Amino acid sequence: MYEILIAGGGIAGLTAALYAARAGCSTLVLEQQYYGGQIVNAPLVENYPGIDQISGADLAKRIYDQALGAGAGYESARVERAERRQNGFALHTDRGIFEGRGLILATGARSRPLGLAREEALTGHGVSYCAACDGGLYRGKNVAVVGGGNTALLDCLLLAQGCGRVYLIHRRSSFRGENALLEQVQALHNVEIRTDASVTELLGQERLSGIRLQSGETLAVDALFIAVGRHPRTEPFARLVELDPGGYIRAGEDCRTTAQGIFCAGDCRTKSTRQLCTAAADGAAAALGLCEWLSNEKKQA
Repeated sequence: MYEILIAGGGIAGLTAALYAARAGCSTLVLEQQYYGGQIVNAPLVENYPGIDQISGADLAKRIYDQALGAGAGYESARVERAERRQNGFALHTDRGIFEGRGLILATGARSRPLGLAREEALTGHGVSYCAACDGGLYRGKNVAVVGGGNTALLDCLLLAQGCGRVYLIHRRSSFRGENALLEQVQALHNVEIRTDASVTELLGQERLSGIRLQSGETLAVDALFIAVGRHPRTEPFARLVELDPGGYIRAGEDCRTTAQGIFCAGDCRTKSTRQLCTAAADGAAAALGLCEWLSNEKKQA
C-alpha cells in the first residue's frame, strides 16, 4: 500500500513523483511505455526554463533520476482498470494490482497521426505534432500544417512569424476553427491555403524534404506539423473521475478532480496550454495538493 500512486511517467508524472517523495509520501509511478512520455522523441528542446538546449530523452532522464533519487518508485506497467476501495484505490495492471491511498493521473494525451507510411520514423526529423515546441527549429524555412481546427490555425499564426512559407492543408472546403482566426491566417502574406486536400506521402529519407498531396502536387517543406486532434489516455479512469466531452479529466489549476483523493496533472487535464513547463507545474501542484489531502485525512481518522 503506497500513499500515492501516479499513473503516467511523463514530465508531469515524474515531477509529481519528485515532489511527493520529497514531501515524505511513499510514491510509485506506473508507466506503460518509457519514462518521459512523448518528449523523448524530440531531438532538441529549447523552451524548458533554465536549459538552453537539451534532447527530450536527456531531459526526461534527468527528471527520472531526480525523482528516484528522492525516493520514488517506478514500475513498467500498463493500467487496465482502476477502482476505489475502502482505504484508497487499486490499479489493475498487466503486472499485477497496485494499491494506494491517493491517485495522481498523469497519463497524457496522444496526438492523432495521419497514418502515413514512415510517419513514425520521421517524427522528430521533420514531422511534428507541436508547433510551439518545434517551430523555432525551422526559422526561415518552408513548413506545412495539416488540420482544420483552432490548433491548426494557431499553429499557422505562430509559424508564420519566423518561417519562410507556411502551407495550410485541410481535407475539407471549410474550416472547423473560429472564423476570426481563419481571417488572421488568410491575411498573412506568407501563408498558402490548400483546401479539399490531403497529404498522401512523406518525402525524404532520414529527414523530411517534402510532402505529396492527393492531387499529385508536391510541396518542398522541411517540416510538417500535424494538428488533427489529440486523444487523452483516460479510459481506465472514466468511472472514477468526471471527463469533458473530449475525454479530458475535469480539474482546475489546483489539479484537484471532482473525486476525493484523485488529482490530475499534465496533458490529460482540461486546460488551454499544454507544454513541458505547464506539465511540470501541474505535477508539482498535484503532488503537494494530494499530500495535503492525505495529511488532513490522517488527522481526521
